[in-house]
Amino acid sequence: MGRALAAGCLLLLVAAAAGRGRAAFSLPLRVSPPSAPDGSLVPVPVALKPRGGNGTGGSAEREQEAEGLALASDPSGAVNFMAMVDNLQGDSGRGYYLELLLGTPPQKLNILVDTGSSNFAVAGTPNADLTSYFNTKESSTYKLLGTVVSVKYTQGSWIGTLGTDVVTIPKGINGTFTINIVTISESENFFLKGVQWHGILGLAYDALAKPSSSVETFFDSLVNQAKIPNIFSLQMCGAGLPVTGTGTNGGSLVLGGIEPSLYNGEIWYTPVEKEWYYQVEILKLEVGGENLNLDCKEYNSDKAIVDSGTTLLRLPEKVFSAVVGAIIQKSLIQEFSPGFWNGVQLACWAKTEQPWTFFPEISIYLRDENSSRSFRITVFPQLYIQPAFETSQNLCCYRFGISSSPNALVIGATVMEGFYVIFDRAQKRVGFALSTCAEIGGSPVSGIEGPFETTDVASTCVSTIPFHEPLLWIVSYALMSFCGLVLLVLIVLLLLPARCRRHYSDNDIVNDESSLVRHRWK
Repeated sequence: MGRALAAGCLLLLVAAAAGRGRAAFSLPLRVSPPSAPDGSLVPVPVALKPRGGNGTGGSAEREQEAEGLALASDPSGAVNFMAMVDNLQGDSGRGYYLELLLGTPPQKLNILVDTGSSNFAVAGTPNADLTSYFNTKESSTYKLLGTVVSVKYTQGSWIGTLGTDVVTIPKGINGTFTINIVTISESENFFLKGVQWHGILGLAYDALAKPSSSVETFFDSLVNQAKIPNIFSLQMCGAGLPVTGTGTNGGSLVLGGIEPSLYNGEIWYTPVEKEWYYQVEILKLEVGGENLNLDCKEYNSDKAIVDSGTTLLRLPEKVFSAVVGAIIQKSLIQEFSPGFWNGVQLACWAKTEQPWTFFPEISIYLRDENSSRSFRITVFPQLYIQPAFETSQNLCCYRFGISSSPNALVIGATVMEGFYVIFDRAQKRVGFALSTCAEIGGSPVSGIEGPFETTDVASTCVSTIPFHEPLLWIVSYALMSFCGLVLLVLIVLLLLPARCRRHYSDNDIVNDESSLVRHRWK
């Protein structure tokens, strides 16, 4: 562990990632041009030196605590979960996608799996960045509903039109189902060059559906039409794979239950705090086994969610700064450019090196179903120090798989790749178990342990008044109504005859601007 970094260890400046985990690269200054998948790269060589001492960045394998649950099929016998194993492709950098057949005759499209939104939307017009789109004119079963739908994500947005058509899942539930589909006509920074998917499958609750929750979601339609249990589970198998690659057999989306062959040990469940996103409660974070000692509400500001459509582990700004500071303190790297932590630089090591040995583990504590207990999921450095590509100079380049967030903690693909995640909507809970594919070179890249007492944290770490978009709209409308009423009263008073008005003395006059004007909401 105390060995020095290879002399070829370099920090390479790159352009910031555009869209979901994509980066543009430039050419080396001192070495021959590398072979990069998205372009070329220009490094500013900076030697990285290890700290003194014999510290380590990883821990021994976690012991499995229990035999785990077994639900090999839907109790009705209508669903074969084994048929859904390996039905996803992709990686954390480009997203995980499922093959679907839309319309009559069927048109084959790859659809991004996203637990952080609720609309099912596909490209409805040709796009220079895409290989396919859904041509509604060629489907005899398509029905136009005509409602215009607009959705904006953290990165990217689109506008489309709502309709319905039949959908078949080749590696999923047998049968054909009538589903609400938005055909996207305009988009910005949503479809990216080189991605292999042509639409998005929102698997969150209908509260997030646009233009309103009256639009039945894809999964709700499956539950109602196929009569499957209201539960799905997700395994994402991109750990250790280059984030700019095109993965095959990238994971499994099990619709209607849990497949035991996809996880080891026990499943640990945390309650869903609110049914819109899969919002959970985080009690504390540890870096290298040491508590960050932040107020637990900082971790849930203004929400903490589990989102497969987000590439990285995203942390509120105060939490992000604390995590990066703790990593730097515990890392065996003596000097590290801020650009690496901010996502605008890659770090490159000789191919013979294993850079994750220089970094600590990160643990996230979640409240257990028994509110007096918690459990922790641990992300090893192999998950958050992510390979990007290899150069012709025998270097492997990596990115930092954690970023800051202005308004939420998001457990994205960086974390989810270490676990088999169960979205048990019927029981209003999210489960985590060790994924069978979460290993690199035979070594695990994640851990899960519990239970732990919660006497050292508050009884609730979630804000009692979550200021999310619907509430802000209600407050805005209420204030506008109040202001309108006040203005109406003022107009009536101005129109009253002078003799009906009160005559104020000098002591009654306030020499100040109208607070109604100065502090009005715009």
